[in-house]
Amino acid sequence: MDNFIFFLKEGLYHVLDWNAYDHILFLIALVVVYNFSNWKKVIWLISLFTLGHTFSLILAAYKIVSVNSNWVEFLIPVTIIITAVANIVFAKTLTKSSKTNTNLFFALFFGLIHGLGFSGYFKMLIGSTEDKLIPLLEFALGIELAQLIIVFIILLLGFIFQNIFRFSKRDWILIVSSIVIGIVLPILKGAIFW
Repeated sequence: MDNFIFFLKEGLYHVLDWNAYDHILFLIALVVVYNFSNWKKVIWLISLFTLGHTFSLILAAYKIVSVNSNWVEFLIPVTIIITAVANIVFAKTLTKSSKTNTNLFFALFFGLIHGLGFSGYFKMLIGSTEDKLIPLLEFALGIELAQLIIVFIILLLGFIFQNIFRFSKRDWILIVSSIVIGIVLPILKGAIFW
């Protein structure tokens, strides 16, 4: 039980840590187009992101895949910018319907990339332990719970700004996605390694 709590907490704190704000920024870009009435779609998105994330952690933990960390550190901000730019480009359409096909792809595929960003940290946690799968699943559960907390906050802020401060959904998407891009561009610039 102690191991379960340990890996669950590590997953939780790894995402909720302010130093992991790139993960939070991706979740903001991914979820800003939704509201509480879309909660089932949002849970699917977050679960697909965790699935992709966990799959790449499994591949890295068992040394099936090894990717240069410079590429991963570069690709993570790229995924955030792509998601936020898609929000801006499709903001008008997104306000009329909450189709998730593109975001489902973003969540799963980009989860694979983000998971590789955690792989070094996770390998450090488990060391040379033979049984990697159970700790990995416990860690993934912590990540999922942390993501749900962040998503709830994003949806709550969206509710407040759209219903109390009367932002239109389109303006909310445009403003938040633009802020995310503004924060991520310096990260992307700093991640260029060639």
